[in-house]
Amino acid sequence: MTLDWIQPADRVRKLPPYVFARLDELKARARERGLDLIDLGMGNPDGPTPQPVVDAARLALQDASNHGYPPFEGTASFRQAITHWYHRRYGVRLDPDGEALPLLGSKEGITHLAMAYINPGDTVLVPTPAYPAHFRGPAIAGGHIVDLPLTAENNWLIDISAIPEAVAQRAKVLFFNYPSNPTAATAPREFFEEIVAFARHYNILLVHDLCYAELAFDGYQPTSLLEIPGAKDIGVEFHTLSKTYNMAGWRVGFVVGNRHIIQGLRTLKTNLDYGIFAALQKAAETALALPDDLLETVQTRYRTRRDFLIEGFASLGWTVPKTLATMYLWVPCPPGMGSTDFALSVLERTGVVLTPGNAFGQGGEGYVRVSLIADCDRLGEAIDRLRQAGIRYAPEAATV
Repeated sequence: MTLDWIQPADRVRKLPPYVFARLDELKARARERGLDLIDLGMGNPDGPTPQPVVDAARLALQDASNHGYPPFEGTASFRQAITHWYHRRYGVRLDPDGEALPLLGSKEGITHLAMAYINPGDTVLVPTPAYPAHFRGPAIAGGHIVDLPLTAENNWLIDISAIPEAVAQRAKVLFFNYPSNPTAATAPREFFEEIVAFARHYNILLVHDLCYAELAFDGYQPTSLLEIPGAKDIGVEFHTLSKTYNMAGWRVGFVVGNRHIIQGLRTLKTNLDYGIFAALQKAAETALALPDDLLETVQTRYRTRRDFLIEGFASLGWTVPKTLATMYLWVPCPPGMGSTDFALSVLERTGVVLTPGNAFGQGGEGYVRVSLIADCDRLGEAIDRLRQAGIRYAPEAATV
């Protein structure tokens, strides 16, 4: 018996295919053919969770008081750990009783924030390319998304002056992300000051995704939106433990900032979930209290891989700018090739997995994102496979 008469809601049917799910299918088929995949497609850290965090989780699991429903707003001790961490890292003082909310990962929080604040037809400003949750969340909420094209010529920064006055007047929410996934671009403090002034002038809710701020190199220190005077009046900032503390599978994140905006998200979430398992919140507290030399170890790991892979791509004709943050390189496709065709060709011919740039919106066409999630031996093998397959950045490579 078929159930053709049962159709998903329009909000689901109108969503384009999720490229990462498609990549998983292709990877599974490649493995069935016996291919040894070097997966540089996902943003999944390859290191273990720090042992003190694992030990804290194990201890918390044995405490029966953690086995019931946690508070909707998260445990008081975890919220305090979040605000202490923010003050230590950014000098920003936050009230744990209203200006911090634990999340089941930042992706969940970003998407639910869109549902909490965007009505069908509301104008939402989203850069392109961008992390998919930044435009898929508003799409699920029925928002009218206005793309803000990013370009290499402008260092992948939003050109606020290019936003038409009529669009700015209608806009309700603006999503942005520096250090950026996927482009690895960074923004100077002056940019944050400009975007806060813009949002305050037009009464736009600012949503900043700061998930990669601790993966910074060469002395660069990313800016928190909340460092900017007046930002907390109109904005919130999302963070996650996934990248910094190798806790991607633990699904722990948080949002900080304007208490009224956070309360709207909390109200929605009380109708959808019961929050993070209390034992995981205890583990997350331990992570946020770890000394900064752990961060330095993580930063060194990714910086070493960055330098190694940029040199490897250079040997094949690519010029890839040296990034100052994140765990990614944003690499142009060979001339004449689209991002999907190039990524699929590389996968089929070499077993190296790259993410096509159009997974991050139309502004990502012509690029692939390369994750620094393998050690240098495997990264070197990936470059060797490309070389052996004749894949180079050159006009003749357009036939690859």
